[in-house]
Amino acid sequence: MKAFRLDELEAERVANDGAYLQFLRERNMSAGLYALNAGAVDPQGPHEQDEIYVVISGRASVTVGAETTEVGRGSVVYVPARVPHRFHHISEDLRVLVVFSPPES
Repeated sequence: MKAFRLDELEAERVANDGAYLQFLRERNMSAGLYALNAGAVDPQGPHEQDEIYVVISGRASVTVGAETTEVGRGSVVYVPARVPHRFHHISEDLRVLVVFSPPES
């Protein structure tokens, strides 16, 4: 078993001075913590893996392909592989748990 605390992951992400911290990598999946502050621009492009986003805190809009929805704490979003997507109109600092399958390369 591997167990993680979100507050410790956030502290590690901040200490590494990055928006993304991968904290788990296994044969069939990987997981990370993604952070975008209010007003930030999400620079990501499509990935080769399917993704699930679980919003831990914050508020924003997310566009996946041609669809847009607002997200906040507790929102879960599935993004198919190779589909353009991004967070935008980030009104509150956003913290998102990200799961990739297969693992992000």
